[in-house]
Amino acid sequence: MNQRSRIPALLSRTLLAALVSTALLSGCSTPQVQDYAGQAPVLELRDYFNGTLDAYGIFTDRSGKVVKRFTVVMTCKWQGDEGVLDEAFTYSDGSTQRRVWRLTQHANGRYTGQADDVVDTAQGQQSGNAFHWTYTLALPVDDRVIEVQFDDWMYLMNDKIMLNKAAMRKWGVGLGEVTLSFHKR
Repeated sequence: MNQRSRIPALLSRTLLAALVSTALLSGCSTPQVQDYAGQAPVLELRDYFNGTLDAYGIFTDRSGKVVKRFTVVMTCKWQGDEGVLDEAFTYSDGSTQRRVWRLTQHANGRYTGQADDVVDTAQGQQSGNAFHWTYTLALPVDDRVIEVQFDDWMYLMNDKIMLNKAAMRKWGVGLGEVTLSFHKR
């Protein structure tokens, strides 16, 4: 094979490798909240999280095994751009917990939030029927507290039902997932 005939073969292999790499990398990309911009019904956080909601959830470990079941009663109210989401958790083992979120609505569907067990400030973005939020939670485990990162997605199904799925990680390693179904009264 002469030098001239090698160039098209080399270019073909290079092009094929580039296409395969692009396909693999695009398959690994994470969803963006803007991907849901055209989805209905449109989620208005201030409308949905206003009043009383009931939620039913599970925590699964990294193998998918259900480790905890829980219910939540949320009392939510807004005053202008400031909202309070008061969550009362009851776990299947009978233990209880309370978390009070203080949310602030900003321009362009952006929200920030704080709670006593949230490290720094949670950052969120709403688009279409979806809300994506990231934050670090200080979780008590045995006799210590560990900081766990949450990648939290909520999807409005209709005016009464919203589904929530949150991945939990520590140092980038998956610990498990929280799955919730919210029901607006």
